[in-house]
Amino acid sequence: MGSIAIIPARGGSKRIPRKNIRDFLGKPIISYSIEAARDSGLFSEIMVSTDDEEIAEVAREYGATVPFLRSEKTADDFATTLDVLREVHETYDRSFDLACCIYATAPFVTAPLLHRGLHTITQDDRDSVFPVLAFSSPIQRALYLTEDQRVAILSPEYLQTRSQDLQPCYHDCGMFYWYRPDRILGPGKLWTDNSGCILLGEMEAHDIDTEMDWRIAEFKYQLNH
Repeated sequence: MGSIAIIPARGGSKRIPRKNIRDFLGKPIISYSIEAARDSGLFSEIMVSTDDEEIAEVAREYGATVPFLRSEKTADDFATTLDVLREVHETYDRSFDLACCIYATAPFVTAPLLHRGLHTITQDDRDSVFPVLAFSSPIQRALYLTEDQRVAILSPEYLQTRSQDLQPCYHDCGMFYWYRPDRILGPGKLWTDNSGCILLGEMEAHDIDTEMDWRIAEFKYQLNH
């Protein structure tokens, strides 16, 4: 059975063109995800799910397999990560006990982090496990603008609560998901009420969606290395 690493890498990224193979401090950004998976020694196969021949060529160069190209259905702008993962599992002629979806633009992923994720999902018998970051400010005091541009608080009941008394809240890092295919693919949710997480520090991750994100991620990565 074993474990598989699945790296989704669509060719048609809109906000940052050719994002998945763009140079990140000297090499294609997807190579960081492939190398972390390879260095971890945790996977019987490391595959890249793509619709793009150039991405496939880069993936193979760094040691991943591309056993098939994505279907048109999972290569459009509306396909979800879960759609991609389901297609991969349905296409393979064998099953896997565990799988790890590693995003192609996740240069902060490391072999030790993947080991931490595997330990958590197996030790705690979770359906899925993924890294999270704490919000830098209490989200209970989030503000919004009214139609006439006045500032209003989203949850006024917390206006007078001390910051240290508010529940800490976290967000997904957009780095990787360890998951049990038999528990995730059926319900169709990567997070369940039996999901766990790995808590990271602010310098250990950065989600990349814009050009500014890219520059900040390079800066943080250089500081860490």
